[in-house]
Amino acid sequence: MSQVPDYFYIQSAVLAYRILENQVEYLLVTSRGKQRWVLPKGVVEPELSAVDSATKEAWEEAGVEGIVSRRALGSYTYEKWGGLCNVQVFPMLVKTVSDSWPESTRERRWFEPEEAARRVDEPQLKELMITSATLLFAASAD
Repeated sequence: MSQVPDYFYIQSAVLAYRILENQVEYLLVTSRGKQRWVLPKGVVEPELSAVDSATKEAWEEAGVEGIVSRRALGSYTYEKWGGLCNVQVFPMLVKTVSDSWPESTRERRWFEPEEAARRVDEPQLKELMITSATLLFAASAD
């Protein structure tokens, strides 16, 4: 078992979304090994806020930029490094999708909320994705 600093267990992610033909769509990326679909996420670095860290991960892992809410939609947990990681999820209304980004070896794809939820593994994240769709659609209309 590898030893990692305690702060590695505090993570943040973006739920990157767009509105296309009056429908919310979420952007998922493949994990490094390309076995599963995940949100862009990572460890909250000590010098960054959770929001800033999530925004950085969205660019590095998915090549997207946009408007990130400072209020988390919620959080989920998963096991890694022999412990439990807690991930805060921040919504990002995507404004720019780049053709070139740091981790462009990852696949990225847009999904309707229910399909995106089926593709991720974490039960708490599945629920968060489904329950947030209506809220995000309403917020984008403001």
